[in-house]
Amino acid sequence: MIDPKKEIEELILTAIREGGSDLHLGAGRVPAIRVSGELIFLVKRSVLSKEDMVAILGEILDKKKFDTFMEVQEMDFSYDFRGESRLRGNVFFQKGLINIVFRLVPKVKTLEELHLPQVLADFTKKKQGFFLVVGPVGHGKSSTLSAMINLINNEQARHIVTIEDPIEYIYTQNKSIINQREVGIDTKDFTSALKSVFREDANVILIGEMRNAETISTAVTAAETGHLVFSTLHTNNASQTIDRIIDSFPGNQQDQIRIQLASSLLGIFSQRLVPRITGGLVPAYELLIKNNAVSNLIREKRTHEIDVVIETGTESGMVDFNRSLLELVRAGEISIESAYEYSLNPKGLERLI
Repeated sequence: MIDPKKEIEELILTAIREGGSDLHLGAGRVPAIRVSGELIFLVKRSVLSKEDMVAILGEILDKKKFDTFMEVQEMDFSYDFRGESRLRGNVFFQKGLINIVFRLVPKVKTLEELHLPQVLADFTKKKQGFFLVVGPVGHGKSSTLSAMINLINNEQARHIVTIEDPIEYIYTQNKSIINQREVGIDTKDFTSALKSVFREDANVILIGEMRNAETISTAVTAAETGHLVFSTLHTNNASQTIDRIIDSFPGNQQDQIRIQLASSLLGIFSQRLVPRITGGLVPAYELLIKNNAVSNLIREKRTHEIDVVIETGTESGMVDFNRSLLELVRAGEISIESAYEYSLNPKGLERLI
């Protein structure tokens, strides 16, 4: 039988030392870490048994959470490692055996450190509106939002409320007041927490994820009523994001949400982390900035034309995803093969080249 405290500490230290982004533990196999997108099995370590996994889980979850997991059979959680590192975790059963996946949450970084465009700082200075960071799971959405929230914290006196499941980045209060609320611990759910924000004198709201129409509706209303709202969606680009938001509502409510979105939306930032030639990952991105043309397209159910607005909106600060990929290729950061692999419109990329 392993010493669970020693085992988990050694594994987390290994993941940190190797520059890993994720740590995978499961009964019946050796642990594995993900480094620069590749899964690496730690073959020198022992295979974890069913009993080992129960012991590890008992080490990282308190009794209440452990009992809840055994009842619901899957759970998100956060784990503080020695006060030095923070991990986001998910525990689940497969074939009756416990599996745990940890995501290492790095320290809050600046836009520059994340290689993100400085234009994102403009959105942190807005007094109200709705800004979304979108993309697949594991492509840096939370890191981007943390940089934007911390920029507000360091430069403005605002009341920032975050609603997360679980809390990922921990902020050190500077010029702002920051209250971080975790679903399941500090509040029942996203919608309840969002509704109470209206009575908490908040200026800025970060919603970890918009999971249903009720949360989206409340978030949009918050943006309309004097709050600066940030959130994420697992969508591929700006036009798909707008369609996803509208389609999450019943047909008889869609016209209303179109009008609200056309009015309150500030912008949509879509990003992918692409493998660097020299190792590691670098972001490629698309940025939609709401203007009169975009508002009209949303209201008139012509969201499919938004891609063209982005392509032709470079002078107003918009960023086309293919052009972002091409700039990375020309800078020697990524290969042309990676650009084609990650492009959402390879034929359009070919025309640019």
